[in-house]
Parts: sequence; C-alpha cells; structure tokens
Amino acid sequence: MTHVIAGDAEALAAARELAAGFAAEAAARDAERRLPEPELDRLSASGLLAITVPRAYGGADVSARTLAEVFRLLAAADPNLAQIPHSHFVYVNVLRQQGTDMQRKFFFGEVLDGRRFGNAQSEAGTKHVQDYRTSLTTAPAGGFLLNGIKHYSTGALFAHWIPVLARREDRTLHVAYVPRDAPGLTVVDDWDGMGQRTTASGTVRLEDVRVPEDRVVPHHLTFTGPQLHGAYAQLLHAAIDVGIAGGALEEALEFVRTKARPWFESGQDRAADDPLVIQRAGELVVKVRAAEALLDRAAQAVDAARDDLTDETAAAASIAVAAAKAFADPVAVELGGAIFELGGTRSSLDRLNLHRHWRNARTHTLHDPARWKLQHIGRYVLNGQLPPRHGLL
Repeated sequence: MTHVIAGDAEALAAARELAAGFAAEAAARDAERRLPEPELDRLSASGLLAITVPRAYGGADVSARTLAEVFRLLAAADPNLAQIPHSHFVYVNVLRQQGTDMQRKFFFGEVLDGRRFGNAQSEAGTKHVQDYRTSLTTAPAGGFLLNGIKHYSTGALFAHWIPVLARREDRTLHVAYVPRDAPGLTVVDDWDGMGQRTTASGTVRLEDVRVPEDRVVPHHLTFTGPQLHGAYAQLLHAAIDVGIAGGALEEALEFVRTKARPWFESGQDRAADDPLVIQRAGELVVKVRAAEALLDRAAQAVDAARDDLTDETAAAASIAVAAAKAFADPVAVELGGAIFELGGTRSSLDRLNLHRHWRNARTHTLHDPARWKLQHIGRYVLNGQLPPRHGLL
C-alpha cells in the first residue's frame, strides 16, 4: 500500500527516515553492485515519489525547496538512490506543463499509486547531447511507432513507465510514456560506469513500439515561452552533488574521530586533535555549507519563478541554479578525495570502499559541464543576456 504524503514537513520527515536506512548498506551495495530494488520499493511505498503531484490531482505539490532538500538527504545517504528517481520527477513535471487534463488524471493517479517513471532520453554516437534520432512516426492503424536506441537510461530498469524523448516527422520533440513491458521495448542492464554503479543507467532499445496518441506529450511547446524545465531538472542534479559532498564529509569526519592516526610531528594522541587536520576539516565544512546555502537559494528562486513566471524570473531561477551547480560540482569531487587526505593510508583500503564518494561525484558531475554554466552566468551579470531555453540550464 502506497502512502500519500500530505505536505512539505511530512515529505522531509519521510526523506530523513529513509535516508538513515539507505545509508547503512550503501557501501556494500556499491561494492557488490547490488541493484537497489527493495530500497526503491520502500521509496515508492513511502509516498515520496508523488510529492510533486498537484493538489488538484491529490498530491502534496511540495515546493522546489523541499524537493531539493529531499534529494540532498537521499544523496548524502546513497547518491544512486537519489539519482534513480531524478527523471521520475522531471517527467512528472513535463505532464504538469504540457499534459492534457486526461493525461494528468491518469498518470498522476499512477504516481500516487507508487508507479515509477524511468527515462529513455540520451543517445550515444550522435553529434551532441540534444541530437535525438529516435523517431515517433504515425502508425497506419492509428497512434505512433517508436524506433531508436537510448543510452544512460537511469531508472528505466526499475520503472513501470518509461518516458521516451523522440522526434516526429516534422522534427518536433515529444515525450512518449511507454509501459516498461511494452512489446518491442527492451531494457539492457549494461551500465559499467566507475561511479553511480547501482543506478543501472543502461540501454533501452525501441523496435516498432506502439504508442497510443493519448500517451504522447508535445514537449517542444515547453520551450516556446518562459519555462523552468531546465532549472527544475538541474536543481535536482545540484542537490545530488551537494548530498554527495555532505555524505563524504560526514564519513571523513567520523573516520578521523575513530580510526585515523595523528601525524607524529603534531604531538597529539588523536588525529582529531592534530591542528592541521582541524584546519582542513574546517575548510571543507565551509565549502559544503556554502554549497548547501547556494542550493537552498536556487530552490527559492525556482519557487519564486513558479509563483510569477516571466522571462525575467525564469532567467533568475536558471542562473541561481547554475551558480549552485557550478559551485557544488568541484566541491563534491574535492570532498571525495579529501576523505583520504584526512583519513591517511588506512582510509585507502579497498574493503572500506571510501573511494565510492569520489567515483560517484566524478561520474555524476559529468552530466552537464560547469564551464558552460559559468559562461551563462557571466553573460547574464555583465550584459543582461538571458540564458537559453534549451532545457539544460
């Protein structure tokens, strides 16, 4: 039975409780590449996956600020379990923006019942990340046919529905919501990334997959006016990175307190009393707290733009999210390495699997290059140039 969460405070409480449980086996799941299906079932049953369903359709409709904090909490415990439902929330948001009332009633009902959305979005071997070649063509008997190959399909293996990005004959971009067990749809568990190992971000193959008309949403219309699609998705990515940094920091501090040895020149009996270790720990805490503050500020900007959506408010939200992610990405990677700097030689033992923090950070932060976010921030503050509406900012 899936619980229905009523509001923001309940959502945060549920996330804290789940995160505490998820953290216990995170290192073992990563080391053994044990796919987290039981944990995802718990996530579904908790009701957290439905917290952005609008109130008019029975959901809690929590703020972006709450959702970002939910993702941060989950990512600090296990960033794999935070990344898997990322696309779920993105494609719930697509339905909010472009779905018909009938589509919303059906799919939001599915989400409230604990059904999960995956994704079949990215493609390999194309010219760039937005060069989509998967086709959605009109079928002779009505409806559509989907054909193509998708990669990095996080969440698809565990999904009940797989939203597929595809182009119609006129090259416009649509999202087709396809059942996981649809004939012609195959999910391949071939993800072999060095980090985020248990996200199962593998391949989806689509061979003449039939899709009824009422399962297709015109996603291209999202970008014809001011929109928060990109800011919303990037906010959740930033929250995952901030969570990774925070999780690495907490594990590093605990290792120093309980297992690390002081350097002999410090004259101290405990590593936690070594003044140079204390100094470095303080520096790292400041960086993580700054990343958390930027994330919270970005989420507030998204909420403000949702309440009054204009070109200007949408741009301010995108820039605030870009700033949070551009800062958080290198901090997450730094914290993944700093755990060894603070812990010393014994922290490098493979059986401890402390390197998962760096591997997860380095892998997840490759999603969107921070250098381009800095470009858009600079153009905005210097010349008042609004960021582009391409969905990745």
